[in-house]
Amino acid sequence: MFRHLVRRNDAKIVFLIMDGLGDIRAPGFPKTALETARTPNLDRLAREGLCGRSLPISPGVTPGSGPAHFALFGYDPLAPENDVGRGVLEVLGTGFELSHDDVAIRGNFATTGADGLLADRRAGRIPHEECVRLCRKLQDGIREIDGVSVIVMPVREYRFGVVLRGEGLSPEVEETDPQLVGRAPLAPVARVPEAKRTAGIIATLVARCNAALAGEPKANSVLMRGISRMPRVEPLQARTGLRPCAIASYPLYRGVAKLCGMDIVDTGFSVKEELETLRGAWGRGYDFFFVHVKKTDSYGEDGNLEGKAKVIEEVDSNLPILLDLAPDVLVVTGDHSTPCALKGHSWHPVPLLVHSKSCGADGAQAFSESECDRGGLGIFPARNIVELALANAGKLKKHGA
Repeated sequence: MFRHLVRRNDAKIVFLIMDGLGDIRAPGFPKTALETARTPNLDRLAREGLCGRSLPISPGVTPGSGPAHFALFGYDPLAPENDVGRGVLEVLGTGFELSHDDVAIRGNFATTGADGLLADRRAGRIPHEECVRLCRKLQDGIREIDGVSVIVMPVREYRFGVVLRGEGLSPEVEETDPQLVGRAPLAPVARVPEAKRTAGIIATLVARCNAALAGEPKANSVLMRGISRMPRVEPLQARTGLRPCAIASYPLYRGVAKLCGMDIVDTGFSVKEELETLRGAWGRGYDFFFVHVKKTDSYGEDGNLEGKAKVIEEVDSNLPILLDLAPDVLVVTGDHSTPCALKGHSWHPVPLLVHSKSCGADGAQAFSESECDRGGLGIFPARNIVELALANAGKLKKHGA
């Protein structure tokens, strides 16, 4: 760890993260979303700065959103102490205060056919208003199971959170999501003997939720994912000396940021709203700003190249709001790749752009996968991006004589 090299100054660093940014060329997809999009501002930054690719975990390993973001913030995503379940991240992101004895679960509203098989793991991406209504319906009908309190909360769209609060609980329970349509939901199986009671409570919870949702046209069942417990994570400020804040509209990413000790700044859902929020937070004493854009990932999961490219264009067209602030260091990248051809997260390295007065320039002429492959940064672990940003901000001292 490089903490002994950290020094404080007033230089400001911005991490602009387009979720699932990376893409691949494949049959039916002759260009990536970055190659399809018109991005004059990002292309100029690429010509003026350094480009490369990052590996969120390691070669060939497909990351979840939580580990990928921990890597972006300089944490080793494979270290046991950083293995944080998605349930914790989603629940924290709603603003709920978890205790270390609670078990947190991320739920999906889903569509199940008369044959008991999953037809849609995301219930057609129901609107958030439906999620709020359905969570209220579940909470009104399910408040306690076997002496354990059950707290249900909306997260976003088809996602919801559950907190189990009581004695003798364990998070060591398998998820019920088979990750594929055409399959039956799985049973919540205990991984250790101590978790058998918790597995039984979750099985009862699923049955009661499904019974309550039986008449719903789309969200007629639930899947339980990311069954987890609150860990103890060293704050980013203690590791790096940075004074960080997060601007993210989706709860999962707010949850990651909160767990890393960042202040959460409320924002809207559009790219413009998020960048306007950044402008409003600029003079509040922060020197590290994490700005998260979600829809690139959503369109990648849907295989919608045009939609993904339009979100990238939306970022580019609003980028002057950020550039007018003149950050000392700007990092533009994604947490992982979500190729439209694969309709899911993948192991492919992620395009990366670093721009500062001291970074120098390489031969990249645009911000795209192929041009980043020509860049001077090469391919390197995502957890090193933070120290690279610190160096460009003048926040790292020389090591040794």
